[in-house]
Amino acid sequence: MRPLLSSKIPGVSLASPSSQVRRGFAGLFSLVIFYVCYSCKPGRRSGVSLFEPASSSLDEHKINAEGKDGTTCWIEYYTDPLCSWCWAFEAQWRHLCYECAERLQWHYRMGGLIANWRGYDDPFNAIQNPAQMGPQWFQVREFSGMPLDEKIWHSDPPGSSYPACLAVKAAERQGPAIAEQYLRRLREAVMLERRNIARQEILLAAAQEVKQIPSQEEQFDLDRFRADLNAPETVEAFRQDLRDAAYYGIGRFPTLILRRNNGRSLILVGYRPYDALCAAVDSLVPDIRQKHALPREDLIVDYVQQWRSATVHELAEVLGEQLDQTSQLLNALIVQKKLKLANDSPGRTPLYIPIPD
Repeated sequence: MRPLLSSKIPGVSLASPSSQVRRGFAGLFSLVIFYVCYSCKPGRRSGVSLFEPASSSLDEHKINAEGKDGTTCWIEYYTDPLCSWCWAFEAQWRHLCYECAERLQWHYRMGGLIANWRGYDDPFNAIQNPAQMGPQWFQVREFSGMPLDEKIWHSDPPGSSYPACLAVKAAERQGPAIAEQYLRRLREAVMLERRNIARQEILLAAAQEVKQIPSQEEQFDLDRFRADLNAPETVEAFRQDLRDAAYYGIGRFPTLILRRNNGRSLILVGYRPYDALCAAVDSLVPDIRQKHALPREDLIVDYVQQWRSATVHELAEVLGEQLDQTSQLLNALIVQKKLKLANDSPGRTPLYIPIPD
């Protein structure tokens, strides 16, 4: 099957950021923290003017003055649906967003991990072709504890992450909540279910699955999504993400750009444990996190209701417990009909979802 769209995006060149751009990038942020070994490197991008000003998705007036809603921190998250380290980072990232929800806003930017395999080279992880990606996914699973199935790189390897990135930008045209749900469904599809998210039918099937998520605040319009997949505005939105990533010198995922309302900012590059993530965020915005005083059972149910799906590893991260302790609690919640499994087929990684109202 052919990908939904060509991996060649007009106006996006494969040149690396120059030293002048990198020097400018270093001066943009108060602090740059790298965990480069635990990150994914995108392939070369083409056609980007490296001296073109980055058009931030965050309104500058919001950054310079605290909003009425009490928000004090804004995050731009550069990621990719096919990035295994971003998938591993879901446990810490969602935990942070859950604890800081009242004072945090975030926006996903698509990084374009793999335009095609002809131009892909990740020397840190020694990856130049699809067969070499499987062992890296195995290492990510063993290191992080987050479940993922590397066998896709032997059975049906994705030829590009650009179609999936474009699909996320198409979903984003219906609102950030829709885009976040769709990005998560793509991650689950490729990381857990071995579904090739470079294929059109998989992208459309994932959209249908998001539409069926119960109690969604915003309804996913499938007809609009199909139209937006090939819309010039969608391509331009993805192109702008690539331009901004090149301008800022972002060369690995996950990358978080954090800004607070007094203008201070920092950038975090790479996967990191929750304590390290919190230390970095607290250094920028002290006391932003709000510990939930709910009992264990209520905390888990509330967390799953917010995110609509979660793995055992993610829920153990929130509770600060071992996997077996969390699994016992989840089994009890299923018996009590407070949660259910998205798919209880043998051999499938369990995903816990809310009980529909």
